[in-house]
Amino acid sequence: QVQLVESGGGLVQPGGSLRLSCTALGFSVEDYAIGWFRRAGPEREGLLCTSADDDSTYAADSVKGRFTIVRDNAKNTVYLQMNNLRPEDTAVYYCSAVARRFRPSLEAMCEKTLPYGYDYWGQGTRATVSS
Repeated sequence: QVQLVESGGGLVQPGGSLRLSCTALGFSVEDYAIGWFRRAGPEREGLLCTSADDDSTYAADSVKGRFTIVRDNAKNTVYLQMNNLRPEDTAVYYCSAVARRFRPSLEAMCEKTLPYGYDYWGQGTRATVSS
């Protein structure tokens, strides 16, 4: 099957860290721009989006300086490293993919203003930040 699978969520104390994984099945992640999103309510919030062509990354203000994205093409996986977590970071986290041939704007990908749809979405993994 062709899909994205997230893992690594769980319960962590405020100030702690989590590393989430996004693994591609049935396609090569190196051919896609990858974005991390989260949903705490009815809307998805874009967090970090990274290019398939270089190391460029767009980061939302809410996570800038705390979250980073790391691509490991050998494992066909993209990681979201979350540090200094806060209770308001509690959410379901999703990864998405857009084919590099569309030359997606990273800002547009994270801000959900692309003039076309995303190719793939994962099912999400929950992260809970609480004492």
